[in-house]
Amino acid sequence: KMAAAAGAAAAAGLWSEVNRCGQNGDFARALKSVNKILQINKDDVTALQCKVVCLIQNGNFKEALGVINTHTKVLTSDVIAFEKAYCEYRLNRIESALKTIQSASQQTDKLKELYGQVLYRLERYDDCLAAYRDLIRNSQDEYEEERKTNLSAVVAAQSTWEKVVPEDLGLREATYELCYNTACALIGQGKLNEAMKKLQKAEELCRQSLSEDSDVTEEDIEAELAIIHGQMAYIMQLQGRTEDALQLYNQIIKLKPTDVGLLAVIANNIITINKDQNVFDSKKKVKLTNAEGVEHKLSKKQLQAIEFNKALLAMYTNQADQCRKLSASLQSQSPEHLLPVLIQAAQLCREKQHAKAVGLLQDFADQHPANAVEIKLTMAQLKIAQGSVTKACMILRSIEELQHKPGMVSALVTMYSHEEDIDSAIEVFTQAIQWYQQYQARTNHGCCVFQPKSPVHLSLIREAANFKLKHGRKKEAISDLEELWKQNPKDVHTLAQLISAYSLVDPEKAKVLSKHLPSSDTMSLKVDVDALENSHGATYVRKKAGKLTGDNQQKEQGQGEVKKKKKKKKGKLPKNYDPKVTPDPERWLPMRERSYYRGRKKGKKKDQVGKGTQGSTTTGSELDASRTASSPPTSPRPGSGAAVSATSNVIPPRHQKPAGAPATKKKQQQKKKKGAKGGW
Repeated sequence: KMAAAAGAAAAAGLWSEVNRCGQNGDFARALKSVNKILQINKDDVTALQCKVVCLIQNGNFKEALGVINTHTKVLTSDVIAFEKAYCEYRLNRIESALKTIQSASQQTDKLKELYGQVLYRLERYDDCLAAYRDLIRNSQDEYEEERKTNLSAVVAAQSTWEKVVPEDLGLREATYELCYNTACALIGQGKLNEAMKKLQKAEELCRQSLSEDSDVTEEDIEAELAIIHGQMAYIMQLQGRTEDALQLYNQIIKLKPTDVGLLAVIANNIITINKDQNVFDSKKKVKLTNAEGVEHKLSKKQLQAIEFNKALLAMYTNQADQCRKLSASLQSQSPEHLLPVLIQAAQLCREKQHAKAVGLLQDFADQHPANAVEIKLTMAQLKIAQGSVTKACMILRSIEELQHKPGMVSALVTMYSHEEDIDSAIEVFTQAIQWYQQYQARTNHGCCVFQPKSPVHLSLIREAANFKLKHGRKKEAISDLEELWKQNPKDVHTLAQLISAYSLVDPEKAKVLSKHLPSSDTMSLKVDVDALENSHGATYVRKKAGKLTGDNQQKEQGQGEVKKKKKKKKGKLPKNYDPKVTPDPERWLPMRERSYYRGRKKGKKKDQVGKGTQGSTTTGSELDASRTASSPPTSPRPGSGAAVSATSNVIPPRHQKPAGAPATKKKQQQKKKKGAKGGW
C-alpha cells in the first residue's frame, strides 16, 4: 500500500510537470514526464494521448502513428481519430487520412477542418467547397479568416484546373492571401490585366502586414513575396513579355526560397521559355523539379506538365532513349492523353522514321476516336513534310467534323491546286456546299418556306464560282453565280460576274442580263474631279487648259524656270580637260576592243634585266624621242593636257617632271637610293 501511495504521489508530480511544460510549449520535456508516467502504468489512456500529442508537436508524425497503431485496444478510433488522421495527412497518406475521418463516429470541428484539407489535396474541389461553406456557416471563432482564405483557394483551383467560372463569394479582400487567391481565379478565366492588379495589391498588403513586426527582416519579406512575384512573372509570360518574366523568375531563384513547389514551377516555366534554345540552362533547371517532396506540393496537372517538358527537353538534347522512356511512362499513366504520343512521333521524325511515326499516330487514333481530329491533323502535316500532298488531302478529308469548315475547304483547295488536281478541288467545294444545304434543311424541319442561306454558305458558293472561272469551268461557275444572284438580285457585283461569264458562252444571254444592270445615271458618282486631283494622295495632276494673264502668268513662268534650274545637273569633267581637243570616240570601249590596241609587249623588261654588269643597260634599249613619235596616238587620259605633237624635242611622259613639283624631291630620292642596302 505504501508503494502504491508513493507511485500515485510520483504520478501526480509528473502530471503537474506535463501540464506546466504543455502550457510553456516545451513538449520535449513534457514527453519525458509522460514516458515516466507510462512506466508506472503502460495502458494509461490519457498518458498515451499526451504522448501522441507531444510527438506531433515535435514533428515526429511517424513515431506518433506507431504509438497509435501499437495501442489500438486502448486508443480506439473514437478517442484518437483526429490525431491519427492528422499524422496520416502529414505523412502524405491522404487516402488513409480520408478513411480515418470517415470512420470516426463523431465528426468534431477539428475533423471537419482536416476533412476540408484532405479533400483539397485529393483535388475533390466541389466537395471541399461544400465542406468549407458548412464550416464558415456553423463556426464562430478566431479562425474565420483562415477558413475564408481556404475557401478562396478552392475557388481559384476550380477556375485554374477545371475551368469553372467562379462565383462571387462576397469575401472582403482584407489580407494579401485573399488577394492572391482572387488573382489566381482571374488568371484561370484569362483576365490577366485584372489579375496583375490584384497581385500588386496583394504585394502592398503583404509588405504592410509584415513591416509592422520589428523582428521581420527585408529578406523575410522578399521570401514571403516570392510566390506573388512568381505569379506576376507567369502573367508576363502569358502576355508574351518573356524577357521580363525570365528576369523575375531568376530573381526569385536567387532568393533560394524554401518552398520546393514554388521552385519547381518556376524552373519548369523557365524551361518552357527556353524551348529548344539554351538547353544547358534548362538541364540545370530540371534538377529543381526533381527535389524531394515536390510531388506533394503540386497538383496532378502541374506534375504532368513538368514530366511532359522533361520528355521534350530530352528530345531537344538528342537523348532519344530518355525521351522514349519518359513519354512511354506518361502514356502508361494517362493512356488517353494525346501529348505523349505526339512526343514519340516527333522523336521518330527526328530519327527520319516518318512511316513509323504515321503508323503510331494511326494506331492511337483507332484506339481513341475522341482524339482522332488532332491525330489526323498531325498525320497530314507529316505527309506534307514528306511531299505526299495527295495523301495528306485524303487524311484531311477523312475528318468529318472539319470537312465543311471554311479553313479546311481553303486548305484542301490550295493543296489540290498545287497538285493541279482541279476536279478534286471542285469536289471539295461541292461537298461543303451540300453540307450547308442539308444543315439548312435540318434546321428548317422540312419547311418549304424559302429561307435565306447563311453567310458562310454564300461565301463558299462565291469562292467556288471564282475558282471555276479562274480554271476555265465557265458553265459550272455560271450555275453558282445564278444561285448567288437569286439570293440577292440587287447584288450588282454578282450580276456583272454572271454577265462576264455568259459573254464567253452565250452572248445573247449576256445581253439579256445586261438589261438588269442599273443605268449609268443612277451609277454616276458625284465626285469633284478637281478636288480629287488636288488631294494629298493624288499622284498625277492634270494641268488646266486656259491662258494665264498678268502677274500670275509671270509667276507661273518664274516657278517653271526655278524648277528647270533645279532639275539641271552639270556633268563632271576631267581636271585637265581641254575643250579644243576632240575626245577619243572609242573612249567608252574597253582597251582590248579599241581599233588601235596592239596588245601587251610581253618580255620587254625581262630582256633588259640581268644582262651585263650591275647598273649597265643594253645598247638596243636606249630611249629615243624620235622613235616614240611614230607610234600611234593614244586616247587622252583624264588629267592629261592636249595631245603630244610628234617632234624630236618632246620629252616622253615617263621622263616629264611633274608640274609644280619641288626641286628637293629628286635629291631626297637620290639620298634614299644611296642609303639603301641590297641593290640589284
